[in-house]
Amino acid sequence: MFKGKTLLITGGTGSFGNAVLNRFLKTDIKEIRIFSRDEKKQDDMRHEFQVKMPEVADKIKFYIGDVRDINSIKNAMYGVDYVFHAAALKQVPSCEFFPIEAVKTNVLGTENVLNAAIEAGVKNVVCLSTDKAAYPVNAMGTSKAMMEKVVVAKARTVDPEKTKICCTRYGNVMCSRGSVIPLWIEQIRTGAPITITNPDMTRFIMSLDEAVDLVLFAFENGEAGDILVQKAPACTIQTQAEAVCELFGGDKSAIKIIGIRHGEKMYETLLTNEECANAIDMGEFYRVPCDKRGLNYDKYFSEGNAERNTLTEFNSNNTELLNVSETMAKIAALAYIQEELAKGKN
Repeated sequence: MFKGKTLLITGGTGSFGNAVLNRFLKTDIKEIRIFSRDEKKQDDMRHEFQVKMPEVADKIKFYIGDVRDINSIKNAMYGVDYVFHAAALKQVPSCEFFPIEAVKTNVLGTENVLNAAIEAGVKNVVCLSTDKAAYPVNAMGTSKAMMEKVVVAKARTVDPEKTKICCTRYGNVMCSRGSVIPLWIEQIRTGAPITITNPDMTRFIMSLDEAVDLVLFAFENGEAGDILVQKAPACTIQTQAEAVCELFGGDKSAIKIIGIRHGEKMYETLLTNEECANAIDMGEFYRVPCDKRGLNYDKYFSEGNAERNTLTEFNSNNTELLNVSETMAKIAALAYIQEELAKGKN
């Protein structure tokens, strides 16, 4: 489906963009455009792939810009077939202190990307969201919830035959940039105790490859305005920390509890009760279709839908909870972990 096509990834120097490049660069895709605001990360990525995949590295094109500036996006959008919109402010504590910055990037930036894509005739746009957008309690989650509303509203107003817009929502991606596992590995290597927020806190866990799989599933199977969710397992923070200790020789008895950070939840939700009313079970995924009802509510005095699905809220407490050995196996399968373990042997 990507043969001869041009793909644009916003926020493309991040972990997700790197995973997409590793997955697709050696296929018959025509071009992958990396759009981001950090020239140093772009230069690092350019050199990395020139070394790693020299025969196809010229398929990567780099565009400096910011999703907050629609003109910089339009400059990168010409001739693009598909867009994966991953640019976002993602750190919960920093968004708590600078909530307007989260709005500018996550909400207004998304509107800019969608408007530019529609104007350029892009065929398919998949926007990446987070479990923190469901029942949001922090600025990051609230901005992402509003991002989802922008995506769904925009999808209603556009001909899906010209530009199809949908959204994915997923939980914590292990070993992505800024995530906790690399921090724990560094703490173990320096002899410092592993620090955790709360041992009973639960989080969905998935790999970068699974995140890419979800976006591709949405790309192929999503309809305009859909939110698509992967059925991910979860574990407690204590379990995850112990699994990393087992892998890297850390002292489990020295795990230090530092308390919940600004804006954090004890558990995350991927599907709300309200979304479950209409969610469609697709095996490994849930699909939440766009509500296509109009603004005229008068008819609901005479017409209504009393039926409701029996699904209930899907969260990191009621999904499959992994034990230490299961979590360790999932973490150990990651390429990043295998590389870090190899460093320890050298």
